[in-house]
Amino acid sequence: MTMDSIVYRPLGKGLVTRMLGSAALIAGAVALPANALAQAAPAAAKSQPAPLFPTEQAPAAPVELTSAPVIQEIPTDYFTVAPTWQVAQAEQLLGYIRAIGGEGLFAKDYRPDELQAAIAAGPGARLNETATRLFTWVAEDLRDGRTEMDSRHQWFVEDPDWKLRPIKPLLEEALASGQIVAALDSLNPTHPDYAVLKQMLLETSEGDKASRAKIRANMDRWRWLGRDLGKNYLLTNVPEYQLRLVVNNKVHTSFRTIVGKPGRTATPQLAEKVEGVIFNPTWTVPQSIVVGEGLGARVMGNPSYARNNGYKAYKTEAGMTVVVQQPGPGNSLGLMKLDMPNPHAIFLHDTPSKSLFNNDNRALSHGCIRTENAMKLAMIMAKGLGGLSSEEAVEIANSREYTRVPLTKELPVYITYFTMARDIDGQMRSFDDIYGRDEPVLASMAAARVPKTGQHKTDEPIVPIEAPGA
Repeated sequence: MTMDSIVYRPLGKGLVTRMLGSAALIAGAVALPANALAQAAPAAAKSQPAPLFPTEQAPAAPVELTSAPVIQEIPTDYFTVAPTWQVAQAEQLLGYIRAIGGEGLFAKDYRPDELQAAIAAGPGARLNETATRLFTWVAEDLRDGRTEMDSRHQWFVEDPDWKLRPIKPLLEEALASGQIVAALDSLNPTHPDYAVLKQMLLETSEGDKASRAKIRANMDRWRWLGRDLGKNYLLTNVPEYQLRLVVNNKVHTSFRTIVGKPGRTATPQLAEKVEGVIFNPTWTVPQSIVVGEGLGARVMGNPSYARNNGYKAYKTEAGMTVVVQQPGPGNSLGLMKLDMPNPHAIFLHDTPSKSLFNNDNRALSHGCIRTENAMKLAMIMAKGLGGLSSEEAVEIANSREYTRVPLTKELPVYITYFTMARDIDGQMRSFDDIYGRDEPVLASMAAARVPKTGQHKTDEPIVPIEAPGA
């Protein structure tokens, strides 16, 4: 978000009506089926790591054991006693490991020589333990991503797949059916971009190490999200400066965006839910602007400036200056914002500074995502998911009064960071790494695999943009 001081002419009812008419056609055409909207997974309880097998049941020969979380009320990923493997099943696993480079991973991480030796020794405890342990490692990385959690800077998304696809029942079913390969394939991301990146990796020369590394890093980013994003959702790719409305698994409409400036106001990566549309929002100005940029003193000391820019200010008992910008076309949030509660205080909103959408570099905000043609998006959602008629939507939009329209079904919204992805024309492109977030991912991917600890979300501190110094 930024503070915009330029005064803009009010949006006439005729323009709102024309925008609504277009939005109504879109909403009517797609019908946004409420029962198809995905529900985000509940937050995970804090877990403690536990060994793959209890020490007393491990084989006599030295082996490296992975760590895993103890998760209550859902099936565990891990075994206390290794299940029985047939040689043919272990050979399927070995073949999968040797070919795993096609998924952007590295065969050496999963010790194919060790598995080959266990297969050569025949059925028994050694084969059971080795195959189970290596299947678990492969499944963890396919499902959750290989990149270490502390290398996923500002990635606050908790991937729900560890709850939805626990490894223990997956392997038990695979052994019962003999379908080892199919079980592992079932963990791969389903988003079309993943398949396109996979094909690009196949077609990129082994000698082009930099390109291959970037492809692998962005393939891994898809594993950090839920395998199934739902049929209907909003997705914005920060480095691309674009927002997509996806309906029935197809991009229905796209919008240019303005995102956070690099540094302390960089936009974090989130998976949240839109609960409502707010027309004619107020804006409680962050203390980083009130204090850090001197707005509070300017508003308190210059009544005409405050009046001309729609600001009202007051002092709390603790002496803090609070500045609230009132609804109107000059409001820094524009004429709408999406209500998507989250501890980061990040949301999508309109802006009066329309000309900035013509910039190539649009990393300009205080962290929130400004959206071009935001009223079009607001009308689509208010009608398709908020139950408003055209007349009601026009009246609310033109009222200049703060109005929240709740959605009948929450809509998932994903704020992502891909430096290689398909653009809005469907062409695979590279995007500038505006926040420098590729480097730690590339370094993690290049280093030796680290056993998982059971951590499924970052422990980076959350600094809401309203907080002083944010």
